[in-house]
Amino acid sequence: MSYQVLARKYRPQRFEDVVGQEHVTRTLANAIQSGRIAHAYLFTGPRGTGKTTLARIFAKCLNATGGPRVDFPDDDARTIEITEGRALDVLEIDGASNNGVDQVRELRDTCRFAPASSKFKIYIIDEVHMLSTAAFNALLKTLEEPPAHVKFLFATTDPEKVLATILSRCQRFDLRRIPVPLIVSHLDSIARKEGVKIDATALHAIARGADGGMRDAESTLDQLISFCGEQIVEADVLSMFGLAAQGQLLALAGAILAADGPAAIRELNQLAAGGKDLGRLVADLLNHFRNLMLFLVTAGSAEQIEASETELEAIRRQSKGLEAEQARRIMEVLADCEWKLRDAASKKIVIEIALLKAIEVRHAVSLDTVLKQLNSLRTGGEREPAMAQASPRATAPAQELAPVPNPSFRLLANAAETPPPAPVTKPAAIAPSPAPSAAATPPATTATTADLEDLWRKLVDAAGRASPFVKTYLLEAHPVSFDGKMFTIGFDPAFSDHMGLVDNSKNHDLLATKLRELGHGPVRFKFVEAEAPLGRKRPTPAEASLNSMEGAPATPAGKSGQAAGEAALDPKSFKDDPLIKKALDIFKGQIVNVRA
Repeated sequence: MSYQVLARKYRPQRFEDVVGQEHVTRTLANAIQSGRIAHAYLFTGPRGTGKTTLARIFAKCLNATGGPRVDFPDDDARTIEITEGRALDVLEIDGASNNGVDQVRELRDTCRFAPASSKFKIYIIDEVHMLSTAAFNALLKTLEEPPAHVKFLFATTDPEKVLATILSRCQRFDLRRIPVPLIVSHLDSIARKEGVKIDATALHAIARGADGGMRDAESTLDQLISFCGEQIVEADVLSMFGLAAQGQLLALAGAILAADGPAAIRELNQLAAGGKDLGRLVADLLNHFRNLMLFLVTAGSAEQIEASETELEAIRRQSKGLEAEQARRIMEVLADCEWKLRDAASKKIVIEIALLKAIEVRHAVSLDTVLKQLNSLRTGGEREPAMAQASPRATAPAQELAPVPNPSFRLLANAAETPPPAPVTKPAAIAPSPAPSAAATPPATTATTADLEDLWRKLVDAAGRASPFVKTYLLEAHPVSFDGKMFTIGFDPAFSDHMGLVDNSKNHDLLATKLRELGHGPVRFKFVEAEAPLGRKRPTPAEASLNSMEGAPATPAGKSGQAAGEAALDPKSFKDDPLIKKALDIFKGQIVNVRA
């Protein structure tokens, strides 16, 4: 007698034998017992999950002697005929090779005849999505109103390719991927019947490699028995699938959580040198962190986790000190890596980068947390008056992540106390001034300097209420001249790279509108690179940002002939400031430079 593979030898023959599809078997059994049997059914799902098997079992229940019945006897002649594929009234059709309109017309003509010996004439069409559009359309009328003795059972792995008009005429059942524990239990039962000794870790490795398909798992076990004989260990399974051992996978995950980059790279090199499937490695690692996240979200419940006892114990151990948000960030990095591997020429390099990024995001701080820390520093504790006035308000919109841990925390600030703004006076007539040259610093008329500064402050404040971002850059600028028709705005060379960010038509229109509201007629604006007047303070980038966030007006002129920040700045007292020290301690930063 010829050898029969395990997938056929242990194929389920009753609904209770089907593994992992209870939602389908229970519905079909209840339909038979209540007499609510439809004329067309569609079974969809991944390969090896039981679509055709369920169709055959359902056909046996319908055509069993004295049927329809679920509890048919094992020696029923009609069910034996269906099992052996020789029943005249149960026709199995391959949709891939019989996908033309002529075959469907033949089916439509023959289905009108009564069954030979059974109650129903049943058509099982496998891979029904392979039928052509013309064939589907030819089947529509018969499928909607078939003879009372005809039942259609369709199976497909790609229901999206089935016409919507066909789907609407069928009862659809979606089969799920079979969970790992159920595959392990079923394979263990088969191994005992076959007299084969197999390790629990080996069974788990087979179930992982099967990816939810029972037929794939049974075929692999069949192949391993031929390869290893009656004793199968985990190493045999790993060499066949190219999978990483469970211990290696847990070690790699542990290296990520411990922020041990060298150990993570070393584990990856060992796996790559051993010929492991790197794409599958990333998928297994992603699944492990998914289990970790579910364990944390469900407060230690293992109901939603598909893992062995060894892996579950490792999950409990690795979850200590880990937050669900951190696990989610690592999963996002690994998921992005899995996508990039599809087109990567060097998979190992892509995975190395992903591992290092996963380590970084493990310790990343969200921007919301950073802003809360800054606010707490700003409002709490004793601080020097200069730093109290320089503290910004955290009004920036929160983004997803702050920079990675241990950055070079660059503090470029002015510790000098900002002088109060000059009182607002009624604007006087502004004398015209010639347009400046971009190469030289155009001097402002002495008689109108105060009026021009006063008008500039009002314009910056008005523009800031409409667009805080525009105000941020205008605080770095200064007025050069205004002749009633052309308003020239200068940027100090230190801020010349910011000039292009504000010099556009949108901001020109905004400034012209605000200037009209201040009582001036149509005005054009011109931005030039020009040194700020000697009596005017030149804000640093940090000061400009802080002033913008505080909503403060532009800083008035300091002492004549010297920038106010340069006069008041003491690097030693700045570095010794308690607030600066606390900020450096929280963000693990260092002062690179202190300047006015």
